[in-house]
Amino acid sequence: MRFELFVAARYLRARRRQAVVGLVTVISVVGVAAGVGALIIALAITNGMRRDMQQRLVGFTAHVQLMRTAGDGIRHWRALMANLARVPHVVAVAPGLYGQVLISRGARSGGALIKGIVPRDERRVGNLLQTIHDGSAAALAPVANPGAPESELAPPIVIGDELAETLGAGVGDTLLVTSPQGELTPLGLVPRYQRFRVVGIFSSGFYQYDSGYAFMRLADAQRLFSEPDLISVLSFKIDDLYKAIQVSQAIEEATEKDRGPGFQATNWIEQNRELFRDMKLEQDVTFIVLALIVVVAALNILIALTMMVMEKTRDIAVMMSFGVTTEQVRKIFLLQGFLISTVGTLLGFVLGYVISLLGSHYRFIHLDASVYSIDYLPFAPRLVDGLVVASVSVGMSLLATLYPSSSAAGVLPAEALRYE
Repeated sequence: MRFELFVAARYLRARRRQAVVGLVTVISVVGVAAGVGALIIALAITNGMRRDMQQRLVGFTAHVQLMRTAGDGIRHWRALMANLARVPHVVAVAPGLYGQVLISRGARSGGALIKGIVPRDERRVGNLLQTIHDGSAAALAPVANPGAPESELAPPIVIGDELAETLGAGVGDTLLVTSPQGELTPLGLVPRYQRFRVVGIFSSGFYQYDSGYAFMRLADAQRLFSEPDLISVLSFKIDDLYKAIQVSQAIEEATEKDRGPGFQATNWIEQNRELFRDMKLEQDVTFIVLALIVVVAALNILIALTMMVMEKTRDIAVMMSFGVTTEQVRKIFLLQGFLISTVGTLLGFVLGYVISLLGSHYRFIHLDASVYSIDYLPFAPRLVDGLVVASVSVGMSLLATLYPSSSAAGVLPAEALRYE
């Protein structure tokens, strides 16, 4: 062991003539550990929120969507869908018809966004149907003979569990779906309504979908909205999430060649740009605020080392009289601060990652999904974040040692030993 490190470690272990110096040292270690641990946990939470939001948004919605900007929707969509499926990076295409409706069961009612789908295609571009926990989406498959009279049973519908709770509905119950796009009669505009049978209830864990989303067959939605052979959107899944902007531009160009202007392609990056920018800003602010804990701990290290220099002035003078250089004295106290910060950083590192990993595995912190969109607090610890936090902690602590180490190096042996 080097001489400077040996003396630094011995000073930290030795009994104090002034107990307050040892207490301040312990407080410094605890402060560094608390700051590092809090930073790692906070960054794990913000990373988890960002990861879960991205996974759910990308998993439950299409990567790219094509809509018509002029007119009432996309007609003759089958040929266009087959053409756009050949655009590079596109792996799946699904048609959809959206419409805002009122769903009621007895005295209970709630607004919902209906999406008419072809289940086989919808499953290829999103996984929301895969979260059905009660019932099945099998009944949403297109009927064999669309022109035949409807059976006595009401057409099928799949709803979110929060919406089901609002309506007091379960699988097998009948709901009344009312569309504001009604029929013009001598008495004025009369809303269209139809009864549907609940065949499935999904739970995505994302309140926006679970409380206000419902699926029905595309043909049933077209009949409800009086829009035969019309869709409002073509949804695309691509092989690289982060090429969504380029692919959406390619889809727009291909559509313009096929149908002319009047179409717009949007993608998940543009749709959620503000959300992810706000989450990144929140992460940066959290890092800065919690880093103040480490700054306070670094000030404690400065105080502890300054008091130690005052306590060890005679020892420093004796060492210097035996030939120890001022540079070696400076290194002794620099190493003391480094040891304090290293011990505190390691404790905080372990504490932060243990809590984050436990939170990620057991999900023991639950949230109100109606407020936070998700029903638990996600943790996603990253090693790179831990390394950044550790570097900041040790760096701040070393800066705090500069003054006391310089003071120790400036001790004059003759002056210090004059009255000994």
